[in-house]
Amino acid sequence: MYEDGTELLPIGALSRLTGIPVKTIRNWSDQDLLPPAARTPAGYRLYGPDAPARLEIVRSLRDLGVGTAAIRAVMRRESTLADTAERSAAALDAQIAALHAQRAVLRAVAAGGTTARELPQMTRLARLTAGERRRIVADAIDDALTGVPAPSYRGGLLAATPDLPDDPTPEQLAAWIELATLVRDPELRAAWRRLAAYSARAAPDSHTAADTEAAERVAALMHTRAEAAVTDGIAPDSPAAAPVVAELVAAWLPTQAAVPDPPTEDGPAARARLLEQLETAAEPLVERYWRLLCTVTGRPAPPRWGAAGAWTAAALRAHLTPVEVDRGAFAGTDPERVLCAYERVVGAVGGLVAGLRPVDLARPTPCAGWTVRELLDHMVWESLMVASIAEGTPRTDHCADHLGDDPRAAFEGSARTALAVFRSSGMTARTFGPHEAPGALLVQQVVIELLAHGWDLARALGAPADLAPEVAEETLAAARRLYGAAPRTAGGSFAPERPAPPGATAADRLAAYLGRDV
Repeated sequence: MYEDGTELLPIGALSRLTGIPVKTIRNWSDQDLLPPAARTPAGYRLYGPDAPARLEIVRSLRDLGVGTAAIRAVMRRESTLADTAERSAAALDAQIAALHAQRAVLRAVAAGGTTARELPQMTRLARLTAGERRRIVADAIDDALTGVPAPSYRGGLLAATPDLPDDPTPEQLAAWIELATLVRDPELRAAWRRLAAYSARAAPDSHTAADTEAAERVAALMHTRAEAAVTDGIAPDSPAAAPVVAELVAAWLPTQAAVPDPPTEDGPAARARLLEQLETAAEPLVERYWRLLCTVTGRPAPPRWGAAGAWTAAALRAHLTPVEVDRGAFAGTDPERVLCAYERVVGAVGGLVAGLRPVDLARPTPCAGWTVRELLDHMVWESLMVASIAEGTPRTDHCADHLGDDPRAAFEGSARTALAVFRSSGMTARTFGPHEAPGALLVQQVVIELLAHGWDLARALGAPADLAPEVAEETLAAARRLYGAAPRTAGGSFAPERPAPPGATAADRLAAYLGRDV
């Protein structure tokens, strides 16, 4: 029983029971969300015993953002609560997505770089649905590859969809907008078409996940080795690049088993095929497309191929024919004699280093535009590097400063350390590397380097260059034996051989053989 002795509740009492203001209850009643059960003779509203519970339902649905019409349908039992909740949640999802897009645009504009003229296009692209974004890219791919029978290549492009997250960062939104603009570029579509045509001609008919993983591993290896070579100053057409090329070709060959007429062993044909692949894939706009796509989706971007790709391609062009290992060259090095030669050359070069003045360190030298300091740093590195090989821990600090504040101490210390390691480790009696090069041969290479660069140092200082005459002749013979087949190009480690004047010393003739003007 209620206040008036009936089972009906006046609007004030309903307000006190539920805590909802009278004005709000009256408004909802007028919207037919909670119609009164009856009215008093004076026209005041009266509500039935279920009114408090129904009012709580209305309030909850309003708090959840459900619209008036949908609430009315629930209250009239024209729609179930579950169906209404599903539709309202879907509508809310769309609203949230729109708000996220708006926020992303505002953040991107706030970050700078957006003009008033670009704002409408940015806003339109940001508001696209996932399906609309995919369609933009798919249409561009279809247009580019029409008539090219390359289903695998086409499928790979279509499988990588530009799915923005629900709450994209300004960088992701900017990447999507750039990508949407890029796919309209005729140059990108032409590049896709070239790659698809190559794929149709030379790629396998189908790729498995294992094939893709293997190709990615080889690409990563190429990138790592080439970047290391660039960092270490190894010219792509120098002899030092030959083993790098051989390693990369050996890793690449197994990935070609499913292609038409696959290469089965390292040789000119295989290297030409790999070079063709690299040159065909060198499409800057395609690389940009993939990097943008990774940014949009939040996936790790592939390493930039730029300098590494250029080095690898140049190294392949310079070494299209594998270098045959001349075992006879290995056999011509006497362990004890080469250690003696190392001591003599170090002593001769050390005499020049001992007389260095600080001002001399900036002098130019005949070697590759190096200053005296850079030349001396390289010589110290050579001794330390071969010593580290003997100890089983090859150094990787080629670009570090190995001289410090006392170049003389650095040179003498590196030579002393190297000689001690050569003797104590038994290096000259062991072999190293995939070709099992004798340790004595590695020491011989250091002797050649130190004598040639010692000659550079002497010429830079205006000092006599007839260094270590007692071992220079045999060092020149060793250089001819070891480097006779090395490529001689302007960018390589060895320039073309120069003529030596009549009566030139052995050190002069070694310098001329290695490309110095004597």
